[in-house]
Amino acid sequence: MDTTSLTGKELAAALNADTKQRAAALTERGSAPRLVLVVANDDPASGWYVGSLRRAADRLGIACDTVDLGADATADAIRAELTKLSGDPAVDAVMLQTPLPAGVALDDVSSAIAAAKDVDGVSPLSLGLLAAGLPTFPPATAEAVVELAKHHEIPLAGRHVAVVGRSNVVGKPLAQLLLAENATVTVCHSRTVDLPSVTSAADIVVAAVGRAGLITGEHVREGAVVIDVGTNEGPDGGIVGDVDAAPVRGRAGALSPVPGGVGPVTTALLMRHVVRAAESGRAE
Repeated sequence: MDTTSLTGKELAAALNADTKQRAAALTERGSAPRLVLVVANDDPASGWYVGSLRRAADRLGIACDTVDLGADATADAIRAELTKLSGDPAVDAVMLQTPLPAGVALDDVSSAIAAAKDVDGVSPLSLGLLAAGLPTFPPATAEAVVELAKHHEIPLAGRHVAVVGRSNVVGKPLAQLLLAENATVTVCHSRTVDLPSVTSAADIVVAAVGRAGLITGEHVREGAVVIDVGTNEGPDGGIVGDVDAAPVRGRAGALSPVPGGVGPVTTALLMRHVVRAAESGRAE
């Protein structure tokens, strides 16, 4: 079977073209949209992602600053920085990069991000609004999965989707977004009994655990769609996904590559969220 590659570059390019135009319009009215990334880790994959965000922002005319609090930052220090940035009228968007230092809970510190500036949808308030079907910024990675599927004309309504991973960053919000598209969703996790039997019954499998090579050929039925959200450091220092691509390719009907699949769409959506936050803030 020929496996279709669900690349995200074309979709990302279209999103970026619109974002660049809107950012330029805001700049002409006064100042460029401004995103501040708050980092409290020394994780290689996180560093790679932050770098990609900064480069993307620069290309699109979005000002992007990084506040590095160090891998040993306390919850109080992180919360104080997020509170300060949320109250700064010169900042349109705030993003807290994960992972966080040991002992620091994301839902504890992320609650300090104002919902209007929470462009990656990580705070409890943003997640609650999403679950209720109310306007908010959804986590960009979760949104990217849905947008990538739509771009490649993969039907979601009525389809059985197995989401492997239950994090507040991807798995849970993705389940809400898929339910809004009328998909039937099964959320799998570390306590799921016989994972291959669950995922192989699904029309679409989304791998979002953060474990390289977790999803193999036995997890995928013939012709299924597989979307790989994973960004893990590979043995050669590159980025690899959660899917063991070799045995899955040829069995699945479609597979998103890593890198080049969900990643560029995630970045493009996040930049679009920044511009939307700036547009909303300056309209008030």
